[in-house]
Amino acid sequence: MSGHFLIVEARFYAELADAQAEGAIAVLQAAGCSFERVSVPGALEIPAAIAIAHSGDRHFDGYIALGCVIRGETSHYDTVCNESARGLMDLALAENMAIGNGILTVENEDQAWARADPARKDKGGDAARAAIVMAAMRREFGHDGT
Repeated sequence: MSGHFLIVEARFYAELADAQAEGAIAVLQAAGCSFERVSVPGALEIPAAIAIAHSGDRHFDGYIALGCVIRGETSHYDTVCNESARGLMDLALAENMAIGNGILTVENEDQAWARADPARKDKGGDAARAAIVMAAMRREFGHDGT
């Protein structure tokens, strides 16, 4: 499947974001897809960035959300995890958008690296695969993306 995708990456943990993007890009390139990348400060900004891109003049077949939320000492973790996931799901359902959710929600940095590393769990790659599958489904059911 070919297609054009937008990778939206939260840069709060820059090295983890780079690892996730590496996995996502490898999957997109292997599938013959083109892509663009944009950065936002954190996971909470990802749904808004996707909504902004989707409402603009440029066409994307799907979106790949990449970020990481590591539990801290406050309840802020729960808010960021829940609201970023809810925002992505709301967009996908309301706008029939193909979105691969690669926002990691983990207890510590070791768990984050296990999931971000393309040679291990490769959750960035998984998010790209999900976006590709959902974009293909959109096409199958007659959504041209315009």
